[in-house]
Amino acid sequence: MWNWLLDTLHSYPELSIFLALAFGFWLGPKKIAGFGLGSVTATLLFAVIIGQFGITITGPIKSTFFLMFLFAVGYGVGPQFFAGLSKDGPRQIAFSVLVLALCLLVPFACAKFANLDLGYAVGLYAGSQTISSAIGVATDQINHMGLTPEQAKSYADSIPIGYAVTYIFGTIGSAIILAQLGPKLLGIDLVKVCADYEKEIGGDLGQDAGQLAAYRQIEVRTFKVSSNSRVVGKKARDIAPNLRVFIERVRRGDTIIEADGDTVILGGDVLAISGHRSVLVEQIEPHTTEVDDKELLNAPVNKVDVYITNKAFNNKTIKELADSPQARGIYLSKITRHMVEIPILPNTEILRGDILTLIGSERHIAVAAKALGYADRPVQDTDLVTVAGGIFIGGLIGALSIKLGSIPLSLSTSGGALLAGLLLSYGRTVHPTFGRIPAPALALMNTLGLNVFIAIVGINAGPGFVAGLQHVGISLFVWGIISTSVPMLVAIYLGHYVFKFHPAILFGVCAGVRTTTAALGMIQETAKSKVPALGYGMPYAIGNTLLTIFGLLIVLLMSHS
Repeated sequence: MWNWLLDTLHSYPELSIFLALAFGFWLGPKKIAGFGLGSVTATLLFAVIIGQFGITITGPIKSTFFLMFLFAVGYGVGPQFFAGLSKDGPRQIAFSVLVLALCLLVPFACAKFANLDLGYAVGLYAGSQTISSAIGVATDQINHMGLTPEQAKSYADSIPIGYAVTYIFGTIGSAIILAQLGPKLLGIDLVKVCADYEKEIGGDLGQDAGQLAAYRQIEVRTFKVSSNSRVVGKKARDIAPNLRVFIERVRRGDTIIEADGDTVILGGDVLAISGHRSVLVEQIEPHTTEVDDKELLNAPVNKVDVYITNKAFNNKTIKELADSPQARGIYLSKITRHMVEIPILPNTEILRGDILTLIGSERHIAVAAKALGYADRPVQDTDLVTVAGGIFIGGLIGALSIKLGSIPLSLSTSGGALLAGLLLSYGRTVHPTFGRIPAPALALMNTLGLNVFIAIVGINAGPGFVAGLQHVGISLFVWGIISTSVPMLVAIYLGHYVFKFHPAILFGVCAGVRTTTAALGMIQETAKSKVPALGYGMPYAIGNTLLTIFGLLIVLLMSHS
């Protein structure tokens, strides 16, 4: 049975990719003391084990999947990447660039002190900064340096060794530094400063950071207006001007009216009113009589994700958005930025590219979506013309090269795919008539593209992995600790004393620069608040882009020194 399996994998090596993926995605999510390997590292380790049996994957499949992954990365961060050019963005960009320069230079210096070769240096950089995508960019550059095939393969096989040795502390160490050590070094009570920040931007200490009254626990109830009620003769918008409650429909005799703000209330009307349950009970019910009118209540309520593209709403706060005419009858359930949920507070700012989960009637949702951007309703179709054409054109641009001394320098096809994703994603926020990629499809491109690439890297590097690990394992692990820790510690002090970020968002900003979602989760857990996520989005967009491109620069630095 075992021999048959090995013979089959040798005859059909593409099956070994899926074997590595299956084991990697099985082990990756499992956690010990709150930490796990993650799917990428787990896939790499299982791929290395498979590679011990002499299985190799040839052809362009590795590069194909990596191009798909980088396009998805660029497409996912494009709106916030360009949104950073306004308001508080320049300060976060300047901070991000300084810290990211350290994230490149510290691993480079460690590699030189440790006398590591080019392949191990790239692995040290990618693992300590937990940026798997840099592996592909660096490999592309190595393959275009005019090296012999044997030397290029030797370097390429060393990269996953360096990555695997340094990645674990890169993830765990960053989380501990930012969530535990950082607040102690600065003398910050993270729970208190986050609670104080919530109050500053309109939060309620008696609620979860994301649980803002009038945005959660929404109900629609029906009330009958007596002839002597104080609301008779008033317009719908005036019956509770300071509360987010809305008259949705009115029964007048045998007629049902779809109400708007100008609808005048008459005695004997039955009103279907939406709002937060506590507001309806405390503010509306005492002045009216609740009745049961199933027909009046029989209006569909939708929950829809709306993608923000309208620049008029960029940097608008939730309070400003709630007060706009387009928000009538609309309730906000969730804000998602780079697949991270951020807290709903009155002064939370909305950015282009955010996804707002809205609850309301179909007609209200349609009005809000038209004003804000577009309703991201569940669909199955992906605009593959944009995906395939974007990768092709980006790859052509990336293939153009110039000479830096004797070394050809280019974005590479992978860098071109990343750039194409950035530009097309931004273009879609301006003209949302093309480039439809549903969130699940984008997530699949991202996850599958990277992990197939990593699986092939691990399988092909398998034969030399164990020997390489024995040769540089312990010393490389120590250099990885230094490469991870120094940039993060400097970032904490730089962000606090020089850029003066509020302590509540400081550690979220630092986690964003390093694109470490695991650290953000631990910071939020320590803070007992989602507030740190408010600082994550912009630095994440910058970090995800530059850390990937720096995979090329680490190769150039090592080859020129």
